[in-house]
Amino acid sequence: MKFDGSNPDFWKAVGMPNGADKQYVCIGVKASNYFMPTETKSEKGPGGGGWILMDQTLGVVTREGKKWGEDEKGHHRIYAIGDCNYGCIEEKGKKPDEWPIPPIPKISYPGEEEGIIACSNIVIVDKLVFQGKTSHHFGAPLKVHNMHWPWGAGMFATSLGPDDACFVAGANWVKNSGYFTTWGSGSAVQKEIIEASKVDECAFGLIGRCIWYFVHHTPVHLWGGAPLWGY
Repeated sequence: MKFDGSNPDFWKAVGMPNGADKQYVCIGVKASNYFMPTETKSEKGPGGGGWILMDQTLGVVTREGKKWGEDEKGHHRIYAIGDCNYGCIEEKGKKPDEWPIPPIPKISYPGEEEGIIACSNIVIVDKLVFQGKTSHHFGAPLKVHNMHWPWGAGMFATSLGPDDACFVAGANWVKNSGYFTTWGSGSAVQKEIIEASKVDECAFGLIGRCIWYFVHHTPVHLWGGAPLWGY
Protein backbone atom coordinates (compact mmCIF):
# COMPACT_ATOMS: atom_id res chain seq x y z
CA MET A 1 0.00 0.00 0.00
CA LYS A 2 1.34 3.41 -0.96
CA PHE A 3 1.79 5.86 1.91
CA ASP A 4 -0.65 8.78 1.83
CA GLY A 5 -0.41 10.67 5.11
CA SER A 6 -3.01 13.28 4.16
CA ASN A 7 -5.71 10.73 3.32
CA PRO A 8 -7.94 9.60 6.27
CA ASP A 9 -8.86 6.44 4.35
CA PHE A 10 -5.19 5.43 4.28
CA TRP A 11 -4.94 5.58 8.08
CA LYS A 12 -8.16 3.58 8.46
CA ALA A 13 -6.82 0.94 6.11
CA VAL A 14 -3.67 0.44 8.21
CA GLY A 15 -5.62 0.26 11.47
CA MET A 16 -4.93 3.80 12.73
CA PRO A 17 -8.22 5.71 12.20
CA ASN A 18 -6.97 8.73 14.17
CA GLY A 19 -3.72 8.97 12.22
CA ALA A 20 -0.18 8.94 13.58
CA ASP A 21 1.06 11.18 16.39
CA LYS A 22 4.35 11.75 14.56
CA GLN A 23 5.76 10.97 11.15
CA TYR A 24 9.50 10.48 10.57
CA VAL A 25 10.92 10.79 7.07
CA CYS A 26 14.31 9.23 6.34
CA ILE A 27 15.41 9.98 2.80
CA GLY A 28 18.93 10.20 1.42
CA VAL A 29 22.19 10.98 3.20
CA LYS A 30 23.85 14.03 4.72
CA ALA A 31 27.54 14.71 5.36
CA SER A 32 28.84 14.92 8.93
CA ASN A 33 32.42 16.01 8.33
CA TYR A 34 32.38 19.11 10.53
CA PHE A 35 35.84 18.22 11.91
CA MET A 36 37.53 18.67 8.51
CA PRO A 37 38.71 22.03 7.08
CA THR A 38 36.38 23.60 4.55
CA GLU A 39 39.07 23.42 1.87
CA THR A 40 38.91 19.59 1.93
CA LYS A 41 35.13 19.33 1.52
CA SER A 42 32.93 19.42 -1.55
CA GLU A 43 30.69 22.35 -2.31
CA LYS A 44 28.04 20.06 -3.77
CA GLY A 45 26.81 16.49 -3.60
CA PRO A 46 24.10 14.52 -1.75
CA GLY A 47 22.49 16.44 1.08
CA GLY A 48 23.98 19.74 -0.04
CA GLY A 49 27.69 18.86 -0.08
CA GLY A 50 30.32 18.74 2.66
CA TRP A 51 31.87 15.42 1.57
CA ILE A 52 35.62 14.88 1.93
CA LEU A 53 37.49 15.19 -1.36
CA MET A 54 40.00 12.53 -2.39
CA ASP A 55 42.15 11.55 -5.35
CA GLN A 56 42.19 8.10 -6.97
CA THR A 57 44.45 6.69 -4.24
CA LEU A 58 41.76 7.77 -1.71
CA GLY A 59 44.15 10.29 -0.14
CA VAL A 60 42.50 13.54 0.98
CA VAL A 61 42.91 16.53 -1.34
CA THR A 62 41.82 20.18 -1.35
CA ARG A 63 39.32 21.79 -3.68
CA GLU A 64 42.27 22.74 -5.89
CA GLY A 65 43.29 19.09 -6.13
CA LYS A 66 46.40 19.40 -3.94
CA LYS A 67 47.32 16.68 -1.43
CA TRP A 68 46.23 17.48 2.12
CA GLY A 69 48.26 16.08 5.00
CA GLU A 70 51.11 14.71 2.89
CA ASP A 71 54.50 13.79 4.34
CA GLU A 72 57.87 15.30 3.44
CA LYS A 73 58.24 12.89 0.52
CA GLY A 74 54.86 13.72 -0.99
CA HIS A 75 52.99 10.61 0.16
CA HIS A 76 49.44 10.74 1.48
CA ARG A 77 49.13 10.17 5.23
CA ILE A 78 45.36 10.78 5.52
CA TYR A 79 42.74 8.81 3.58
CA ALA A 80 38.96 9.14 3.23
CA ILE A 81 36.95 5.97 2.69
CA GLY A 82 33.31 4.97 2.81
CA ASP A 83 30.42 7.31 3.53
CA CYS A 84 32.58 10.31 4.47
CA ASN A 85 34.12 10.89 1.04
CA TYR A 86 32.72 12.57 -2.08
CA GLY A 87 32.12 9.20 -3.73
CA CYS A 88 33.46 10.16 -7.16
CA ILE A 89 36.27 11.97 -8.95
CA GLU A 90 35.03 14.42 -11.54
CA GLU A 91 36.77 15.65 -14.67
CA LYS A 92 35.61 18.99 -16.01
CA GLY A 93 34.03 18.96 -19.44
CA LYS A 94 33.30 15.24 -19.36
CA LYS A 95 30.23 13.13 -18.59
CA PRO A 96 30.17 10.80 -15.54
CA ASP A 97 30.85 7.84 -17.85
CA GLU A 98 34.23 9.41 -18.63
CA TRP A 99 35.22 10.48 -15.09
CA PRO A 100 38.16 8.70 -13.39
CA ILE A 101 35.61 7.42 -10.84
CA PRO A 102 31.88 7.82 -11.59
CA PRO A 103 29.51 8.31 -8.61
CA ILE A 104 29.65 5.37 -6.17
CA PRO A 105 26.60 4.44 -4.03
CA LYS A 106 27.07 4.93 -0.29
CA ILE A 107 26.59 1.28 0.66
CA SER A 108 28.75 -1.26 2.46
CA TYR A 109 30.51 -3.07 -0.40
CA PRO A 110 32.33 -0.07 -1.94
CA GLY A 111 33.21 1.22 1.54
CA GLU A 112 34.90 -2.08 2.35
CA GLU A 113 36.64 -2.13 -1.03
CA GLU A 114 37.96 1.39 -0.40
CA GLY A 115 39.16 0.25 3.02
CA ILE A 116 41.18 -2.59 1.48
CA ILE A 117 42.77 -0.23 -1.05
CA ALA A 118 43.57 2.49 1.51
CA CYS A 119 45.10 -0.03 3.93
CA SER A 120 47.20 -1.52 1.12
CA ASN A 121 48.41 1.97 0.20
CA ILE A 122 49.35 2.69 3.82
CA VAL A 123 51.45 -0.51 3.88
CA ILE A 124 53.11 0.40 0.58
CA VAL A 125 53.97 3.92 1.78
CA ASP A 126 55.41 2.42 4.97
CA LYS A 127 57.67 0.16 2.91
CA LEU A 128 58.79 3.03 0.69
CA VAL A 129 59.45 5.55 3.48
CA PHE A 130 60.51 3.51 6.51
CA GLN A 131 61.75 0.19 5.13
CA GLY A 132 63.63 1.44 2.10
CA LYS A 133 61.93 -1.01 -0.23
CA THR A 134 61.20 -0.08 -3.84
CA SER A 135 59.84 -3.32 -5.30
CA HIS A 136 57.61 -6.29 -4.51
CA HIS A 137 58.93 -9.81 -3.90
CA PHE A 138 58.91 -10.58 -7.63
CA GLY A 139 60.57 -7.34 -8.74
CA ALA A 140 57.53 -5.25 -9.66
CA PRO A 141 57.96 -1.61 -8.55
CA LEU A 142 56.15 -0.58 -5.37
CA LYS A 143 53.48 2.00 -6.08
CA VAL A 144 50.17 2.89 -4.48
CA HIS A 145 46.91 1.55 -5.91
CA ASN A 146 44.18 3.58 -7.56
CA MET A 147 40.53 3.20 -6.62
CA HIS A 148 38.13 2.06 -9.33
CA TRP A 149 34.35 1.87 -9.67
CA PRO A 150 33.73 -1.43 -7.80
CA TRP A 151 31.46 -3.94 -9.51
CA GLY A 152 29.85 -4.85 -6.16
CA ALA A 153 28.53 -1.30 -5.82
CA GLY A 154 25.80 -2.32 -8.27
CA MET A 155 24.26 -4.98 -6.02
CA PHE A 156 21.40 -4.03 -3.70
CA ALA A 157 19.46 -6.29 -1.28
CA THR A 158 16.42 -4.40 0.02
CA SER A 159 14.05 -5.57 2.75
CA LEU A 160 10.33 -5.20 2.09
CA GLY A 161 9.14 -6.59 5.41
CA PRO A 162 9.98 -9.73 7.44
CA ASP A 163 9.06 -12.13 4.62
CA ASP A 164 9.74 -10.14 1.49
CA ALA A 165 12.74 -8.52 -0.17
CA CYS A 166 14.25 -7.89 -3.59
CA PHE A 167 17.74 -8.10 -5.02
CA VAL A 168 19.15 -6.02 -7.88
CA ALA A 169 22.49 -6.79 -9.55
CA GLY A 170 24.52 -5.20 -12.32
CA ALA A 171 23.52 -1.59 -11.60
CA ASN A 172 25.88 1.33 -12.12
CA TRP A 173 25.78 5.13 -12.16
CA VAL A 174 23.28 5.18 -15.05
CA LYS A 175 19.66 5.70 -13.96
CA ASN A 176 17.45 2.57 -14.17
CA SER A 177 20.43 0.28 -14.81
CA GLY A 178 20.75 -3.18 -13.27
CA TYR A 179 18.70 -6.38 -13.25
CA PHE A 180 15.90 -7.38 -10.88
CA THR A 181 17.11 -10.91 -10.07
CA THR A 182 15.30 -12.29 -6.99
CA TRP A 183 12.29 -11.30 -4.94
CA GLY A 184 9.79 -12.61 -2.38
CA SER A 185 10.56 -14.97 0.48
CA GLY A 186 13.62 -16.42 -1.25
CA SER A 187 15.20 -12.99 -1.45
CA ALA A 188 14.29 -12.36 2.21
CA VAL A 189 16.19 -15.51 3.18
CA GLN A 190 19.10 -14.36 0.99
CA LYS A 191 19.23 -11.05 2.85
CA GLU A 192 19.13 -12.81 6.22
CA ILE A 193 22.07 -14.99 5.19
CA ILE A 194 24.01 -11.92 4.04
CA GLU A 195 23.36 -10.08 7.30
CA ALA A 196 24.08 -13.04 9.58
CA SER A 197 27.31 -14.01 7.79
CA LYS A 198 28.57 -10.40 7.68
CA VAL A 199 27.98 -10.01 11.42
CA ASP A 200 29.82 -13.28 11.98
CA GLU A 201 32.74 -12.05 9.86
CA CYS A 202 32.95 -8.81 11.87
CA ALA A 203 33.03 -10.94 15.03
CA PHE A 204 35.94 -12.95 13.52
CA GLY A 205 33.73 -16.01 13.13
CA LEU A 206 35.08 -18.83 10.97
CA ILE A 207 31.99 -19.20 8.75
CA GLY A 208 31.62 -15.47 8.10
CA ARG A 209 35.30 -15.08 7.23
CA CYS A 210 35.25 -18.11 4.92
CA ILE A 211 32.26 -16.63 3.06
CA TRP A 212 33.40 -13.03 2.76
CA TYR A 213 37.20 -12.88 2.90
CA PHE A 214 37.85 -13.37 -0.81
CA VAL A 215 35.17 -10.87 -1.82
CA HIS A 216 37.72 -8.11 -1.18
CA HIS A 217 40.88 -10.22 -1.35
CA THR A 218 40.37 -11.84 -4.75
CA PRO A 219 43.86 -12.96 -5.83
CA VAL A 220 43.16 -12.51 -9.57
CA HIS A 221 40.84 -9.92 -11.15
CA LEU A 222 39.78 -10.64 -14.74
CA TRP A 223 37.27 -7.77 -14.88
CA GLY A 224 35.93 -4.86 -12.82
CA GLY A 225 38.75 -2.30 -13.01
CA ALA A 226 40.94 -3.71 -10.23
CA PRO A 227 44.62 -4.74 -10.79
CA LEU A 228 45.07 -8.20 -12.30
CA TRP A 229 46.90 -9.67 -9.28
CA GLY A 230 44.88 -8.04 -6.52
CA TYR A 231 45.94 -5.50 -3.93
